[in-house]
Amino acid sequence: MRQLEGRVAVVTAGSRGVGRAIVKAFLDEGASVVLNGRSEAKGQQALDELGAGAAARFVAADVTRREECERLLDQAIAAYGRIDILVNNAGGAADNAPVAEMSDHCLRVALDWCLWSTFWCTRRALNDMIPRGWGRVINISSLEGKCGKPITSSYVAAKHAVNGLTKSCAEEVGEVGITVNALCPGAMDTDIMREVGVQIADARGISYDQFLDVFRAEAATQEVTDTADVAAVAVLLASDAGSGITGSLISVDGGTAPY
Repeated sequence: MRQLEGRVAVVTAGSRGVGRAIVKAFLDEGASVVLNGRSEAKGQQALDELGAGAAARFVAADVTRREECERLLDQAIAAYGRIDILVNNAGGAADNAPVAEMSDHCLRVALDWCLWSTFWCTRRALNDMIPRGWGRVINISSLEGKCGKPITSSYVAAKHAVNGLTKSCAEEVGEVGITVNALCPGAMDTDIMREVGVQIADARGISYDQFLDVFRAEAATQEVTDTADVAAVAVLLASDAGSGITGSLISVDGGTAPY
């Protein structure tokens, strides 16, 4: 039997990158998945490429807005009857700059995109999971939720906050059959990394390839992180076999983070 047979999952920012890898892994393990993104075109392309038929649906929503998060979760429940697994994958930053030059807007964007979206989606999902006594919440944090790098302070602060929310939430719902964990991937050469990483590299006076080389040099594997490796750990956490893991900040970074 597949590990997620009959389960229902929601994956924010699931049309590309690590979110897309998690969606595919969940479908392969028997789950029905609602994937989210802002672009209808990208969402439809993802559905076409996944070829999962009725097992996958796309809901366009901007998860930096509370009402959009709630609509996404409500549509998932309307489509499949419940939410068993929530993957809060959406996150990012914009207008990156050193703290001495960083705008208020920069920090607000990172907090809305990373922290508030995670909170809004989790709150709505828990109100479906708690009465049924089973659930899995998986927050996609980052290596930068444990460490930090120049010119990324807003993102680093937001991901540290996601890790704190993860630990506290796990304490609240552990006795009712719900686990809450965070995955902390290292740098991944994804679409969004190519967009944001180029900006950060420019601010540091280096090329994008040199920017990735910084992450490679810090890893025991001397490689950036593969999205499939992150997806494999997400499957474990989402499954019955992961029931004993909660409140954990799990590094999938090739041996980079110090803890």
